[in-house]
Amino acid sequence: MRKLIIATAAIAALTGVAACQKPAEKAADSQADAIQAQGEANAEKLEADAKTTEAHAQAAADQTVAQGEATADAMRAAADQTKTNADAHADAVKDEAKH
Repeated sequence: MRKLIIATAAIAALTGVAACQKPAEKAADSQADAIQAQGEANAEKLEADAKTTEAHAQAAADQTVAQGEATADAMRAAADQTKTNADAHADAVKDEAKH
């Protein structure tokens, strides 16, 4: 009988502990869910920021390429003009030597 009373008391104590843990577990689950939701929100924000940064970098790269192409075109035009001037000067020297 004594063992039965002790066993019943032990079961009652464990049931009480289990009942106490339920609210704690629920609170922990809620806290864990909130942490996960915040982490996901932070990750989504970082992904959006990364896309924005990538778009800005691409725009800057496109602008740099356009500026480089414009500079190269201007240099080619200057080179063509230099050749034209040199040819004209050479022709003038030859013409002067003929006279």
